[in-house]
Amino acid sequence: MSDARVGVFVCHCGTNIGGVVDVSAVAQYAKTLPNVVWAETNLYTCSEGGLASIREKIEEHKLNRVVVAACTPRTHEPLFKNTCEEAGLNRYLFEFVNIREHCSWIHMQEKEDATQKAKDLVAMGISKVQYLDPQQEYEGDVFGSSMVVGGGIAGMTSALSLANQGYEVHLVERENELGGLLKGVHKLFPTNADAHKVITPIIDKVKAHKNIKLHMPALINDVKGFIGDFDITIDENGADSEVKVGTIIVATGAQELKPVGYHHYGELENVVTQLELEGRLKKDEKWLHHIKGIAIINCVGCRNAERSYCSRFCCMTAVKNAWILKEANPKSRVIVLHHDLMAYGVEFEEYYRKAMEAGVLFLRYDFANPPEVIGKDKVEHVKIHDELTDSHLDVACDLVVLTTPLVSARDNEPVSKMLKVPLGDGMFFLEAHVKLRPVEFATDGVYIAGSARWPVDIAESISQGYAAAAKAAIPMSSGKIKVEAITSYVNIEQCVACGTCMLACPFSAITVMDSDGRVHAQVNEAMCKGCGTCVATCPSGAIQQKGCTDQQILSMINTLAEVGGIE
Repeated sequence: MSDARVGVFVCHCGTNIGGVVDVSAVAQYAKTLPNVVWAETNLYTCSEGGLASIREKIEEHKLNRVVVAACTPRTHEPLFKNTCEEAGLNRYLFEFVNIREHCSWIHMQEKEDATQKAKDLVAMGISKVQYLDPQQEYEGDVFGSSMVVGGGIAGMTSALSLANQGYEVHLVERENELGGLLKGVHKLFPTNADAHKVITPIIDKVKAHKNIKLHMPALINDVKGFIGDFDITIDENGADSEVKVGTIIVATGAQELKPVGYHHYGELENVVTQLELEGRLKKDEKWLHHIKGIAIINCVGCRNAERSYCSRFCCMTAVKNAWILKEANPKSRVIVLHHDLMAYGVEFEEYYRKAMEAGVLFLRYDFANPPEVIGKDKVEHVKIHDELTDSHLDVACDLVVLTTPLVSARDNEPVSKMLKVPLGDGMFFLEAHVKLRPVEFATDGVYIAGSARWPVDIAESISQGYAAAAKAAIPMSSGKIKVEAITSYVNIEQCVACGTCMLACPFSAITVMDSDGRVHAQVNEAMCKGCGTCVATCPSGAIQQKGCTDQQILSMINTLAEVGGIE
């Protein structure tokens, strides 16, 4: 474009980029390219000094296009777009070139080649930015109500947080009672507080809150719509009802693995899981006075080929119950058999030490040589190979407690399909980004908390419940949503309404409709994520994506062919 006035800003990023890439050479090279009227280097372009320089140069040189060559756009692109906007330039007349992950980090031992690649990428970015068009972001209304799926501690925390902010909340729980797994727990580590005294006041607050509508026992039958405007069908006691909400929080929790096939569980009457032990302890601790030997076996049914993950807090559950058993009957022998013990944090380490001081024994076993439970109708003894002393032990036991992992809730798969959110390892829900967006899904308006995402303890469940509620409140508080202008759009004249794009779209954002006698595809901008799948599959070339049109992509390819010598 002859009227393009491009400014290029190349970041040193300390030694992250500048230690490998010759950024000065890249900036000097950029000055030689067509329509580039300014190019400079910055030590940290994302710093206030770097951002101020971008604003100043846009005004000083009348720049109408900006290219920043720096690190990952995932964290910094919004910052640079906002800076362009502050200087009066449409935020979509900006192109980000990643020369950290794509150059310096992967070519640390090839500095010359890394610099040349950075030049090529900058040249491609400069070519593309000249074909970008100003864009307007789609705005939609947000219904000021939310739905929380799951009535465990995470779900109740989210529901109360939103309700206390004045929002209407529909809390859907499949069971007859609120509380999730926590209602079956005896005491909580590391305080040994009575779990009933912790969970009951929260349940009472949820039931009494005027802004919380309880649906239980209930299941979600259908979900339609998008952020700000979800239409949900709930099956409550066999009758369907429909609610409209602006946001959704998934807090379906998890369930304890029943270790059938391990250590004669289900065959011998005195082989139980940790949660089953908790239930017995809640009813009465007097029966422990007759127990002389107790073996707790950790990592049952996990950290193996079937379930490779560690639930992490299971170890502390074992330590807690071992301590409780020892205190209830000091004369008993309590042994915790573990492969390794996860007592993460100073508080839990101190708790572990106190359990040892109370007389709990800890022995290490190897997965290749696990403990062997011996008995006919009930446990008689446990054979153990102690790894630390390389010795074999035969310990008489009246009770064997199996520490098993949390596994995903049985509703995760149907909920995943209805909400169009992904599942990851172990059929737990997969967040948008483990570090940058830990309580959000890629699907806008849907958030996650607690063990639905991954096994977590009570404190983490509560923290995530608050975090998910805070995220869900953002669009509802503003009453509006803005959708990034990277969505697809349809050229009605070219569209033949074949429906290929509709079938390919992973977010169900495309429908085929009749408009004034013309049948064609149409993209719902609020649902579109700009993945480009529809563009790739459209046989007639009728669909394009904002910011990644055929013209823009081909300009980059042609530039690379010219500067890189590609034929």
